[in-house]
Amino acid sequence: MKDDFSKYSISKEIRYEPLELLDFPEIINSCQKEWQNIGICNVNDCVVRLGVVKGEFHWHKHEKEDEFFYVIDGLLYIDLEDRTITLKPQQGFLVPRKIVHRTRAPVRTAIMMVEGSTVEPTGDE
Repeated sequence: MKDDFSKYSISKEIRYEPLELLDFPEIINSCQKEWQNIGICNVNDCVVRLGVVKGEFHWHKHEKEDEFFYVIDGLLYIDLEDRTITLKPQQGFLVPRKIVHRTRAPVRTAIMMVEGSTVEPTGDE
């Protein structure tokens, strides 16, 4: 299931510490690549990520971690093996661990993701 990850810009580094103001419009506007995934902050044993994406991600799954998606702006499709979920702004969806999925964004889309801090963003397989 692995793909060529060079088309994605994924940073596992956490950019913000506790007690820092997070200006999401400013962070989103600073993203210039078609597929960026930024570690924003840790919350307990989870990481909050910001994705600014256009195009499609590869099929993958996470063996041990659930993955929550929330659309800030744009349109996100989450393909599952048996259906496709459409997320518009202010809508969210939880993909449980072990579920094969991929995301697609036909237009530039800003999403927030919450997942275990041990997650491999590109999937386990």
